Amino acid sequence: MKLNRFRKSVGYAVIIFSSLIMILPFLTTLFNSLKTYAQYTAFPPKWIPRPIQWSNYLEVWKLGAFEQYTINSVIVTVLSVCGALISCSMVAFAFARLRFPFKNTLFMIVLGTMMIPPVVLIIPQFVIFKSLYMLDTLTPLWIIEWLAQPFGIFLMRQAFLMIPKDYEESAKLDGCNPFQIYWKIFLPMCKPTFATLAVFTFMTKWNEILSPAIFLTSKENFTLPIGILSMAGQWSGNEQYMVAAALMSLIPILLVFLFAEKYFVQGTNSSGIK
Repeated sequence: MKLNRFRKSVGYAVIIFSSLIMILPFLTTLFNSLKTYAQYTAFPPKWIPRPIQWSNYLEVWKLGAFEQYTINSVIVTVLSVCGALISCSMVAFAFARLRFPFKNTLFMIVLGTMMIPPVVLIIPQFVIFKSLYMLDTLTPLWIIEWLAQPFGIFLMRQAFLMIPKDYEESAKLDGCNPFQIYWKIFLPMCKPTFATLAVFTFMTKWNEILSPAIFLTSKENFTLPIGILSMAGQWSGNEQYMVAAALMSLIPILLVFLFAEKYFVQGTNSSGIK
């Protein structure tokens, strides 16, 4: 009995300590965003802002082209999520359920591309988009997701493989073709994995910095992350605005995660992602 209590106490202590490690940086950032510049640069640091400067968030919205950057990020992210869901699920269905020559070899090649660092691909992509006159537009940022990325293919394939073959055979007896089986049978049964892929793609594209920094040159086309970075010089002497802007950029990610949390947890459990 005493041993069980000791184990529980140790477990709770580890959980509380781990939670503090995760929460304290966020709270520090939140407090810094609500300080004046004098409080922000004070040494020794003052953790609690007095008075609280809620106006910092209004100033961020007024001073920079925050609205335009947000619109650009929304366009890129929504189109990327749609592209990833459609393209990855269709390719994954083919790898999971259809028969064609060299299927396993092709799938291993697809998995192998996951080991290529993104920075290695950025120069060939730059050359291709330049020849297509797509530089300094939002198109290069989202169109890649419509070409089925390897992580999404792997994730969706695992989900499709877990569905018993009986459903597929029953659908064939009812006269369904492969596309109808994919659309009417498999996709509704893989909603948790679908939500997981959507959340991962949303987070990746919303926070993406490298590709926008390479492909975009005009300020009016900047997405939110590089838009905030570009305003660093403008906010010199008011760096707390930069912190407030970074926190504001996190709000959509939190909303998406809370909305898809139920399916996201189911999807990560069923796919083995940790």
